[in-house]
Amino acid sequence: MPNLLKPIIQEGLKLKAYLMNWIYNTITAFKIRDLRKKILFVLFILGVFRVAAIIPIPGVNPAQLEAFFSSSQFLGILNIFSGGALSNLSIVMLGLGPYITSTIILQLFTLIFPRLKELYEESGEEGKKKFNQYGRLLTVPLAALQGYGLMILFSRQGVLILGSPFEQMAMLVSIVAGAIFLMWLGELISEKGIGNGISLLIFTGIIASIPLSIQRAILTGTLSDIPMYLAFILISLFIIITVVFINEARRNIPISYAKRVRGNRLFGGSTTFLPLSLIPAGVIPIIFALSLVLFPGIVANFLAGTTSATLQSISSILNAFTENIVLFSSLYFLLVVGFTYFYTAIVFNPANVAKNLQRNGGFIPGIRPGPPTAARISFILNRTILVGAIFLGIIAIIPSVAQGSGLGGTTGSTSFIIGGTSVLIAISVILETIRQIKAQIVMRQYD
Repeated sequence: MPNLLKPIIQEGLKLKAYLMNWIYNTITAFKIRDLRKKILFVLFILGVFRVAAIIPIPGVNPAQLEAFFSSSQFLGILNIFSGGALSNLSIVMLGLGPYITSTIILQLFTLIFPRLKELYEESGEEGKKKFNQYGRLLTVPLAALQGYGLMILFSRQGVLILGSPFEQMAMLVSIVAGAIFLMWLGELISEKGIGNGISLLIFTGIIASIPLSIQRAILTGTLSDIPMYLAFILISLFIIITVVFINEARRNIPISYAKRVRGNRLFGGSTTFLPLSLIPAGVIPIIFALSLVLFPGIVANFLAGTTSATLQSISSILNAFTENIVLFSSLYFLLVVGFTYFYTAIVFNPANVAKNLQRNGGFIPGIRPGPPTAARISFILNRTILVGAIFLGIIAIIPSVAQGSGLGGTTGSTSFIIGGTSVLIAISVILETIRQIKAQIVMRQYD
């Protein structure tokens, strides 16, 4: 019996140590003045975002809006990117979708236009500032296009009442201004706060919708929905455990430092590790992939009310794609894997790592410094990312697979799609933010 209880006691002690460490880090973070100011600043910006998310544009029919959202899986997923603002048709109803799309377009253009790639990678901070400015400028026309499309869509469904051309223009300007305002808030968080501003704003919208979702499930649920709810809970737990495992997994590359003599003292001669995460890009591949896989649905909904037979046939084809679980899941999986590689290549450059190691006298045992070291790091990185990208893609499509298996019917499938994606984004953002807070604490304690 004692031998059987020993593993349980050890796991309990580990959990206790983790909780104590989490409480200690939380208290320490608020004791450090600079870190406390950053955390409070982020909370303030998130509060401003939630206030803006409940301010609706004029001419909205609330009853028709709720009915339309309850019957549309596509709008439910799109609502994630707006942080819940689209379900209220608020002034920030577009969310961060236009900004994310502009970022994707520009980063894809770096593969086509060498000068743009040089501006982003080789021109230093000034080049990156110009590149980011191009992304902001591209956000404006994309926001205008998407805002106008949603206005037409909602007016055809009786959700939104469009007035005179001047009133429509004023409405469109307010929607575009809301998207730019939200983009500015996200950049403020990234610059002066802690964590990624885009991810935190999306995360805030997900968290804000949880109490309402639970209340709705309790009030509208029946006994026949219990298996669906249990399946959703089990899938969510599996996603949480797997995402935590993937985010915390590391591939350590041994690094040795040569001994150096300075004056009468000997420095170096130590051995350490270069940790490579399975998913260096974090949750960004999921956000990028979803923003692209939702595009056919946006076009299909925009063309749904046209009188042209050609446009109606195009809308039917696009709707068939979004409703076909096999095609939707396959494209979603491939985009997640592809964007994991793509974004990692942007944020992690093995050549720069090799140069820094050589400059500081570090090397991989058995590998010559310089290009051979960069090639070795790339070799290991590509294989570790493959594991992480496949895991991330599988987790991303689990809700879609659950829908295809017929769990919960139509309403349940919508909950699966939205809930699974939300859990995936939320857990990744929480882990990344905690990691950055710990890094800030360690840095200040070291100072």
